[in-house]
Amino acid sequence: MANSGLQLLGFTLALVGWVGLFASTVIPQWQVSSYAGDNIITAQAMYKGLWMDCASQSTGVTSCKVYDSILAQPAALQATRALMVVSLVLGFLATLVSTMGMKCTRCGGDDKVKKARIAMTGGIIFLVAGLAALTACSWYGHQIVTDFYNPLIPMNTKFEFGSAIFIGWAGSALVLLGGGLLACSCPGSEGKGAYRAPRSYPATTSGKEYV
Repeated sequence: MANSGLQLLGFTLALVGWVGLFASTVIPQWQVSSYAGDNIITAQAMYKGLWMDCASQSTGVTSCKVYDSILAQPAALQATRALMVVSLVLGFLATLVSTMGMKCTRCGGDDKVKKARIAMTGGIIFLVAGLAALTACSWYGHQIVTDFYNPLIPMNTKFEFGSAIFIGWAGSALVLLGGGLLACSCPGSEGKGAYRAPRSYPATTSGKEYV
């Protein structure tokens, strides 16, 4: 049976990673203005996220505008949104399931084998959530790199990686690591019934009895 400390470590890592994925989904710094060219105006910085884009002035004033349409956005942005939302929903579900299956909780009954299987299920759901978020961040990052090296796009309109995408990658790694540790909670030999010695039968008595 898996160690309760290993379960707690995996749950903590996965939960911290899920919080990072939530923060990454909300904040708008998925891509920021690039200052690679010579004629770049540094008085204003542009940020683009999954739900809005922002402009930050050198005076410290920042203004954001939510995207007017969902369907009018590029396919990569829509796919990233969907994968991140799916990852957050799965991570929330995995948190509830893992809580019931951990040894240090009283939820899910007292059957150790049953609780171990519940914890393993929560770990598998965490793994799926981490893979979805990792795919979303990598896909979005690939699109940023493609646009940056596209010669048809003017240099003053190109973007680079923002802080949100790095938070998403880190959160995905923590969720995958924590989910992997929880998935190791599969029932082992200890969960099976104890070995029972074969029933002893009375020795056969001979036909002759002694008084």
